[in-house]
Amino acid sequence: MTSMTNEELRDLVASLAGRHAELDEVVKQTDLQLRATDRQVQETSQFVKETSQFVKETSQFVKETSHQVRELKQQIGGLSDKFGSFTEGMAFPSMKKLLQQRFHMDVISPRILSRKNGSSMELDVLAYSNSKVNEVYIVEVKSHLRQEGIDQMKKILREFHRYFPGHAGKKVYGILAVVDINDELRAKVLQEGIYLALIHDDEFSLQVPDDFQPRAF
Repeated sequence: MTSMTNEELRDLVASLAGRHAELDEVVKQTDLQLRATDRQVQETSQFVKETSQFVKETSQFVKETSHQVRELKQQIGGLSDKFGSFTEGMAFPSMKKLLQQRFHMDVISPRILSRKNGSSMELDVLAYSNSKVNEVYIVEVKSHLRQEGIDQMKKILREFHRYFPGHAGKKVYGILAVVDINDELRAKVLQEGIYLALIHDDEFSLQVPDDFQPRAF
């Protein structure tokens, strides 16, 4: 066995000391990285907690908003029903007068419902005469007329005799009593041969040109 010289021994000790220093530096760096990682984990955990709280608060806000929207819809629907009833109530006296004086109707009835084979037809106003004026007039009241209102009126006029067979042989005419209508739909109503009545000074009056040709169904 060869013995080490003092110089070789010093070199070995110096080398081991250097490696120990390097190892110590590695340990220090690793410790710093672990601390940084732990801090990031804590920050992430806090972020997750805050996000979870935000989600809960958002969910609660959505629930409350959804409830408010439902209540608002119910209120709007109630107002719409009330306004519709008000419009029909306001329309009936003036329409009754018009139907009697202009069209010579003998019987004028609001809110008529007829059922047939599981389906039904409801009319805002039904007017008819059994005298020499052998005619029927159907009045539909709209606060704001849309295309659907015109289509509904045409459907009622086409199917009237099926639901009211007691008026067979009578000519059937339609009148749309409207609070608000644009020019385009006004023209469409008249083109369909449907009478148009608009409100003026709290009364409905016919608004048709002199050359208007009503369509009988």
